[in-house]
Amino acid sequence: MEDKKGKGRRKIPMKKIENQADLYASFSKRRSGLYKKARELVRECDVDIGMIILSPTGKPHSFFHPTVDAIIPRFQNPNIQLSISTQLVAAHARHRVNELNSRLEELDTMKNAAVFQKNVYDEVMETRQKSRWESVEELSEEELTKFEAWLNTVGSDLQNRLNQLENGASSSQG
Repeated sequence: MEDKKGKGRRKIPMKKIENQADLYASFSKRRSGLYKKARELVRECDVDIGMIILSPTGKPHSFFHPTVDAIIPRFQNPNIQLSISTQLVAAHARHRVNELNSRLEELDTMKNAAVFQKNVYDEVMETRQKSRWESVEELSEEELTKFEAWLNTVGSDLQNRLNQLENGASSSQG
């Protein structure tokens, strides 16, 4: 059987999309891409940004950072001095975005660690199933390293649970 390869990523010619379903799908994807790029600009370059987009159906979509009140007046008059309240709201919005970005990075790190741990566990279980009757001496160096990491994780988890149980038992006796 011949290996069939998909078309993959390819350049789409820039012309009006006539099919309504394709138009709506393309708009949605490209709008999401614009929002992603705007978020990246805010995060990496510490800029203020505003976008207003009208969908093919006429529905408005917008993206403003830090706030619409901090962007629109400065667009209308770049030399304008924003009010103290607008500056405070904008500063709070920036701070909140930074907090949420930090939390997102933490969660991404935790997710990556969990995925790695699951993959190691799955590989160990697969190796265990395949070679249930093999001895440890027959494992490769990579398999032994993964198995050791898994054992360390399990041992640490067991020790933590044992400590929890012991602390719970000692606090209930006191």
